[in-house]
Amino acid sequence: MSDTPPDRLAVNPTSPFYNEAILERGIGIRFKGVEKTNVEEYCVSEGWVRLSAGKTLDRAGNPMTVKLKGPVEPYFRDAAEGGSASA
Repeated sequence: MSDTPPDRLAVNPTSPFYNEAILERGIGIRFKGVEKTNVEEYCVSEGWVRLSAGKTLDRAGNPMTVKLKGPVEPYFRDAAEGGSASA
């Protein structure tokens, strides 16, 4: 597996951008330099993230999301933890 996160990734299994192997490995997102933990989907090349809006759900039972534009920096959590442990 490569050390570069995908350009686009979603946590919803019905999405074409869902990738279970990458999600199990653990991926973190920095949006505008701030760590985000409620990201439902992101796209680096287009520069946006979809964040869940609290615990609200739509009619289909999916989380309500807000789309924000800005610089997106995905990274693998295992690589970040390994780097900080040796420093």
